[in-house]
Amino acid sequence: MTKFVSYYRADHSIAWGRLDGGTVYDATPTAPSLAEAIAAGALDSLAHYTDRPVALSEVRLAPVIPEPGKIICIGVNYRTHRDEIGRAAPQAPVVFARYADSQMGHGEDALKPVHSAQFDYEGEVALVISRPAHRVSKAEAYDHVAGYAVYNDFSVRDWQLAASQWLPGKTWPGTGGFGPCLVTAGEVGDVTELELTTRVNGEVRQRGKVADLINDIPSVIEYVTAFTPLSPGDVIVTGTPGGVGLFMEPRGFVVDGDVVEVEVSRLGTLRNTVRDVS
Repeated sequence: MTKFVSYYRADHSIAWGRLDGGTVYDATPTAPSLAEAIAAGALDSLAHYTDRPVALSEVRLAPVIPEPGKIICIGVNYRTHRDEIGRAAPQAPVVFARYADSQMGHGEDALKPVHSAQFDYEGEVALVISRPAHRVSKAEAYDHVAGYAVYNDFSVRDWQLAASQWLPGKTWPGTGGFGPCLVTAGEVGDVTELELTTRVNGEVRQRGKVADLINDIPSVIEYVTAFTPLSPGDVIVTGTPGGVGLFMEPRGFVVDGDVVEVEVSRLGTLRNTVRDVS
């Protein structure tokens, strides 16, 4: 399985490399960042790269793509989530944005605003764009995907729901969990077979399959690239299944100290601990 990670050096700069078991092979000399390696079409040539080994246990993981130019998120894209909301299927994909500086990596804290009583999780599958994509057809969509990773679109619901647009609840620092690694598209194979599970303190809250998306990945890529061009390293977060805390009875929002895990078959498990911040 060909996997790549971004990680923090001791001086807080970000490096990246190929992940193999408990070892990261620092590939920064081949390209300054994972996004730039993707743009250069270099990932396949690094499938067996073994230079500059670093123990995974000695590094802190960064978001898979720390500074994507665009993070496009798709809302209400699983039938189970649509049903718990109680709304009809939208005529077009629901699209909103997240900012790069809202992201954190696997193992980093999810930062809950201390004054928010409605901090929620959304386990999702993210894809990373491999080459320039503008007005891409569904038939060509997968040719523009470098790979996939796990995402947790933590949401500050009291801010999200108080506005007509979702952006105020979706871009707080430390709320976009992205990791642990990028698995290349060729290694993933049929992405519709991926299964997602979200757990809070070990309790299963969400289950879903990519096959259950209302708007499948080719449709999403076609729709998004019709109105905005995407570049290598840009990210599309494809949607969350039912089971978010907002619609539980009683509500299941997460609080300081809760551990949230999003596991996706073939992609790994993203783990973040919720911490209150002022």
